[in-house]
Amino acid sequence: MPSTLVHVALAGLLAAALLPDRYATRGAMLAVLLAAALPDLDSLVSPVLAGAHRSLGHNVLLPALVTVALGYDLRVRDSSRLRDRFGTAASPVAWTCLAAFLLAGVGLDYVSNGVNLFWPVHDRFYSLNGDLLLSSRRGVVQSFVDLSPPTESEPVRTTENLHYSTGVDPSPGVESGTVDRVFPVVSAGWQLLLVAVGALAVALKLRRGPTVRD
Repeated sequence: MPSTLVHVALAGLLAAALLPDRYATRGAMLAVLLAAALPDLDSLVSPVLAGAHRSLGHNVLLPALVTVALGYDLRVRDSSRLRDRFGTAASPVAWTCLAAFLLAGVGLDYVSNGVNLFWPVHDRFYSLNGDLLLSSRRGVVQSFVDLSPPTESEPVRTTENLHYSTGVDPSPGVESGTVDRVFPVVSAGWQLLLVAVGALAVALKLRRGPTVRD
């Protein structure tokens, strides 16, 4: 599964694409990168709350609430608290942080190993995996959407029967003192490439950022 570093690298690409140059300061870029790392903090809760990892911080309900709060403050209120505190940069930086949290933080895990999208309202892990093919004999073939009911061999995945191993919480229950705690950095060539490209994008954005003026 993608490490936190890989999530941060994708957030760097989002920051380079979404942040206007005049707002691309070190502080703004750091805020976006940290936003992508926030979902993985639920692994720290996993030892005391079973199934917290990929549930507590990896759902769409939290970003939905933040979206409503940002929309109200930045679009509805006569005087925005964020703008009063951080100036005109507040809006683009806040929305880019939200995009990083949702897409780089939650989304990347959603298309990898799965996340508990609607926790705690609905306890079920979902993942977006499959193929989209153009076949000369079968036409358009896709396997992303599978409406077949779960079977006994493939039961519905919930916090009761699914545990994601992390360096903080390698296995359910209490680990022995000799347990191997693994903290992944990169685990595939595409992840290493993403980290390198993300770092390059952030560096180039910072280089051309706040010096550009309208």
